[in-house]
Amino acid sequence: MKAIIGRKIGMTRVFDDKGNVVPVTLIWAEPNTVTQIKSEEKDGYEAVQLALAEDKKINKPQTGHLAKVKIKARILKEFPLDEKKQIGGRIDVSQFQVGDVVSVSAISKGKGFAGTVKRHHFHLGPKTHGSNNYRQPGSIGSMYPQRVIKGRRMAGHLGHQKVTVKNLKIIQLDLAKNILLVKGAVPGPNKSIVYLRSQ
Repeated sequence: MKAIIGRKIGMTRVFDDKGNVVPVTLIWAEPNTVTQIKSEEKDGYEAVQLALAEDKKINKPQTGHLAKVKIKARILKEFPLDEKKQIGGRIDVSQFQVGDVVSVSAISKGKGFAGTVKRHHFHLGPKTHGSNNYRQPGSIGSMYPQRVIKGRRMAGHLGHQKVTVKNLKIIQLDLAKNILLVKGAVPGPNKSIVYLRSQ
């Protein structure tokens, strides 16, 4: 498995060899640092912890955890990488190739408190003849069991949750600027953290 932590820059479009428009998302992935290695004998599973270095203040436990690699990082993520890595090693976008299929995970845009029409695509009520249930949810239960059933679709918090988009193809690579061009849309606002892994 190949994996890296990056930031979403935004969307644009490129043209393929036949002149067709291809919508792409730009992901800026600076070299990640290996900060911890989990082993089957000690931890019960194999994984490699990657960190995206940032020049920001971190707390004392985080400082002690990153003392060996001598970086500052708030963004840490474990990936089950195939290749053997060493603590302090670097992973960059050169591990990917054009045509690779990847999955991208991120926190989606938060939409706040939303009604049933926007959140669950409920139908609108009648607009005329004095109707008062234009955007209302309607009935939410029955006489029995005299309570609202768990999982009932209702108004509430929309967005700001982890979303994974699969089967995205890498269209271009810019090794000099550490930028990946991925076909299609990626969850989250611009400048948000994204976790990219091969399938």
